[in-house]
Amino acid sequence: MDINFQKSPDGLVPAIIQDANTQKVLMLGYMNQAALDKTQAEKKVTFYSRSKQRLWTKGEESGHFLLLEDIKVDCDNDTLLIRVHPVGPVCHTGSGTCWNEDNVNDNFLYQLERTIADRRNHPTERSYTASLFAKGINKIAQKVGEEAVELVIEAKDNDETLFLNEGADLLFHYLILLNAKGYQLSDIMKVLEGRQKKA
Repeated sequence: MDINFQKSPDGLVPAIIQDANTQKVLMLGYMNQAALDKTQAEKKVTFYSRSKQRLWTKGEESGHFLLLEDIKVDCDNDTLLIRVHPVGPVCHTGSGTCWNEDNVNDNFLYQLERTIADRRNHPTERSYTASLFAKGINKIAQKVGEEAVELVIEAKDNDETLFLNEGADLLFHYLILLNAKGYQLSDIMKVLEGRQKKA
């Protein structure tokens, strides 16, 4: 990785920190060669603190480390994009990001996944999802099977609306099953990514 630390008079380059799972930009820091070397060696993000005038590993006091996933350098070789797995909140204020945002994926499926988890953790009598959780894993798995069969049946016809609705039903119930088993959509994505690398 060829990084031009000399482009800036202080020998620092900006390091944009992004959550590897949610894709949220978490914070911005600065690195010199020593900070980059330590980050790569210890797999915990270390910056050069301009205020402290020394190397500073994020989380060295709070325990809220940024565990390294990968590092990319931009087209001008003077800015880093560092993807991480944060341990705890990133900002010193306790926020998920330094822009006072929750560190969650804004993708609709992840929002739906959070709604399903909320229905499980805070059930109400009117919630269909909560009623499924109350009936247990066997009923949830049965519903996934039923929806899969209905999708196969609609796939043999030419009614686009019914086909898409049955697909939505299957995906929704599968997300419920994942939650019931203690998993998330990101766990399935990791499996698929692993298969893609082998293909």
